[in-house]
Amino acid sequence: MAQNKKYGLRVSEAEGSWTAEVTRRMTARKTVVTKAQTGFASEAEATAWGEETLKGIVDNLMLRNERRAKQRVERNEAAAAKEAAAEKWRAERDAAGDSELDDDLFDEDDE
Repeated sequence: MAQNKKYGLRVSEAEGSWTAEVTRRMTARKTVVTKAQTGFASEAEATAWGEETLKGIVDNLMLRNERRAKQRVERNEAAAAKEAAAEKWRAERDAAGDSELDDDLFDEDDE
């Protein structure tokens, strides 16, 4: 399978003015327009606007991914610490429970 870019730039001409569209691959078959602007006098202006906008979108996406990765690491560390504390508590409970259980099993009351 070929890897395609998630975001792309499409520049088209309609009725003498240029349109720039930043597109996103939603699925393998469907592409949606994320941001568009019309009314450019030349293809170069439309391309420049599109590349600038595309760079801003990708930079924002990278920052968001880094932020989420950091949150995921913190969340996983907290879950691991919580599980370790629970395991320690269970071990202490089982050790205390075993000693109490041993005392109860071998004590016989004379009636």
